Amino acid sequence: MVTWISVLASVGMAVGPPLVYADQAYSIVKKQDSTGFSRDVCAILLLANITRCFFWLGNRFELALLIQSLLMILAQLALLYICIRYRSRLSPETLGASARPFAFWQWANYTQYLEFLAAFILCQAILFLILGRSELFISVLGFVALGLESTLPIPQLISNYKQRSLYGFRMSTLIGWFGGDSFKTVYFFLQGSPLQFKVCAIFQLSIDCAIVVQRLIYGNAPPATALLEDDDVEQALALSEE
Repeated sequence: MVTWISVLASVGMAVGPPLVYADQAYSIVKKQDSTGFSRDVCAILLLANITRCFFWLGNRFELALLIQSLLMILAQLALLYICIRYRSRLSPETLGASARPFAFWQWANYTQYLEFLAAFILCQAILFLILGRSELFISVLGFVALGLESTLPIPQLISNYKQRSLYGFRMSTLIGWFGGDSFKTVYFFLQGSPLQFKVCAIFQLSIDCAIVVQRLIYGNAPPATALLEDDDVEQALALSEE
């Protein structure tokens, strides 16, 4: 009985987190608008899970967590493509008004994202080949991977605060975050996972709680930017081209 519960828990850990974003992707495609969902979520999950795969090469933690990372990478690549295809016409890259250095993660083409990720993987592979036998390097790699992932809800937290609304952010995704992070925190402690997993899971769960509070305070009514008429949008685009 205990064995079956353990197996089911491992399957849930591997498959559950990537599936959380299926409803978010469906909602964006249905509305043909990704307003309200922060694409930085995709960035964090992609970079964190790529790094976690290299961490696994140096510290063979549970196989279910490695499978989870691989599935999450595929899920986020698909979600990122959907977000770019249905991005708002007032997004920074559309208006050519990104305030980030090198317009990071606000590029115009999906190919640019893939090129960056390929370069990121190459750099990590080179570092691993050089320092992979160092326990300190592997430990730091684990904290980087899990620490980065623990910041996952922060871009959405900031986006919600700016909009004063959770418009466009699916309730199913929020429930998935809160429920999934609660489950994995317990799972990490019961399975005796590396310290990096435990510390970062607790931090991430605390941010989830803050977003739940935002949901209660702000609700999910459309923000002012989502209520702009087409004429207003066209005017903003015209001004950006001058």
